Amino acid sequence: MAREKMHSQITDESQSALRRYQRLIVGSTRLGYTLKYELIVAIGSLAPGALGLWLRQKLYRRLLMRAGRGVFFGAGVILRHPCKVAVGDHVVVADGCLLDARGDSNRGIRLGDNVILGDRATLRCKDGDIVIGNNVGIGLNSSLSAVGGNVLELADEVMIGPYAYLGGASYHHDRLDIPISRQGQDLKGGIKVGYGAWIGARAVIMDGVTIGRDAIVATNAVVNKDVPDYAIVAGVPARLLRTRLA
Repeated sequence: MAREKMHSQITDESQSALRRYQRLIVGSTRLGYTLKYELIVAIGSLAPGALGLWLRQKLYRRLLMRAGRGVFFGAGVILRHPCKVAVGDHVVVADGCLLDARGDSNRGIRLGDNVILGDRATLRCKDGDIVIGNNVGIGLNSSLSAVGGNVLELADEVMIGPYAYLGGASYHHDRLDIPISRQGQDLKGGIKVGYGAWIGARAVIMDGVTIGRDAIVATNAVVNKDVPDYAIVAGVPARLLRTRLA
């Protein structure tokens, strides 16, 4: 279970505090890489204004698996396990974003070209993978999560509104003799969002759901089952309103 695994990594006194920090945050137990991570993050987070933008653009690529041309990193960006983060060309990672590719056997985070992550958007892996296509926009304070081997995949031209939530996992809850938190995650394989789909502000997309191409998910909708191509859905739980083909 991802929750218990993270807790054990934080509290495991059989490992030094440095080793726990490396496993949770840095993504490498190599001392040289850890020192490079600390130096680059310190310089990038402290440098103000235009100088900071320039330094982050030049230095952060030294931590990432890949960084394309013209990548913009805003102030306060947090990178965890950056060696498993690949970023395409002309990507904007706005102020306060979190890119966390944590996991023991996952591939991590892949961003295509011309992706825009709004202020404080969160991409978080816990042994899962997040794959984002080209020309995708993710609104401010949105959260994307992939856990336990799940894959969260956004096709090209997808739009995600502010404060949306995609991913995570539910828990088994059949037993009454133990807490739900200890019954294990009910993983359903992740989420796929098709080409050109639009997810409205504050919408929630549950694990195991596929959103069809050019579909629209209305503001505040909670989607717990697949959405067909070109459909418009709304409500809690989301229901079909009509199709864009009509």
